[in-house]
Amino acid sequence: MNSIVSASTIGATSKAASNEVVRLVDVHRHFGATPALDGISLTVHGGEILGIIGRSGAGKSTLIRCLNGLERPDSGEIEIEGRSIVGLDEKDLQPLRRRVGMIFQHFNLLSSRTVEENVALPMKIAGIAKAERLTRAHELLELVGLADKAKTYPSSLSGGQKQRVGIARALAARPALLLSDEATSALDPETTRSILTLLKDINRKLGLTIVLITHEMEVVRNIADRVAVIDAGRIVEEGQVWSVFADPKAPITQSLLSGSRPQLPEHIAARLSLTTGGEAILSIDMAGPAAQGAVFADLSAALPQSFRLVHGGIDHIQNQPVARFFIAVPTRDPALKDKVLQFLTARSARVEVLGYDTDHV
Repeated sequence: MNSIVSASTIGATSKAASNEVVRLVDVHRHFGATPALDGISLTVHGGEILGIIGRSGAGKSTLIRCLNGLERPDSGEIEIEGRSIVGLDEKDLQPLRRRVGMIFQHFNLLSSRTVEENVALPMKIAGIAKAERLTRAHELLELVGLADKAKTYPSSLSGGQKQRVGIARALAARPALLLSDEATSALDPETTRSILTLLKDINRKLGLTIVLITHEMEVVRNIADRVAVIDAGRIVEEGQVWSVFADPKAPITQSLLSGSRPQLPEHIAARLSLTTGGEAILSIDMAGPAAQGAVFADLSAALPQSFRLVHGGIDHIQNQPVARFFIAVPTRDPALKDKVLQFLTARSARVEVLGYDTDHV
């Protein structure tokens, strides 16, 4: 049914729109003496996918519960579609919650209701007539690829199918914002990819704004437009996904990315020393046009026999080349390392001397 794939049907905003669907300003939330959110300021624009990533206990779940009104901040401002939700009573929060869809890690489906009844439940609560809610439930099930499962019960579904039902249910009330709380962490890698593809497809077709909470950098890499890294209740890094992957600045971001970016082989890292001698091991990070250039060919031509390539490669994130390499520079010429560093930094590379491998002389 084509009617389900229009932005007007879903009630979402255009992806090209610059309006703010979510705005948080200096949000604080404490549990006893422990700050769960410690001055969070964040904006989410209409039609974008924002990934919020952090370790367990970083404040991700508290943040998402504040966005749907299940948690009340101690101070600060939270606006959804330009309306402040801080201080609203339960009655006034109900219309807001219909504008905010939610998908959960463990699906939260009602086992006693069929798939179509689970999808239609938010509409039933909202007082929509049975015929209309069943029609829409079938449209949504078609959208998520489960039209043939309408009369079945959740117990007969796989994990991926249950999450598709959860997504359809979250879309039932025509939300402006979809919140995803670790929605793929209970799924296997293949199923995770299919769910992320579905969410990206929904975002593209409907212009639906999505905020997803995750501890998996690969989830952010595969679906998000922007990423915000949260640590100890604070946003410590934020930017376009490709940019953050290319040049992670916060230590927590570097740690979270360690499995997604080339790393110096352990047998080489284990023998690095701060003592000058042998070969200097350099890490080189480049992105955009700099990553596409023949930088090593140019370096070899400008400074013959100045380095050997140890490890690394080029990836593409959000259609942007992102490169990370490790090279070894002999230290027999004291000036050579500085010449290599100057050459690379002049070509927009970020270069760091990791140490010295004295096994190579």
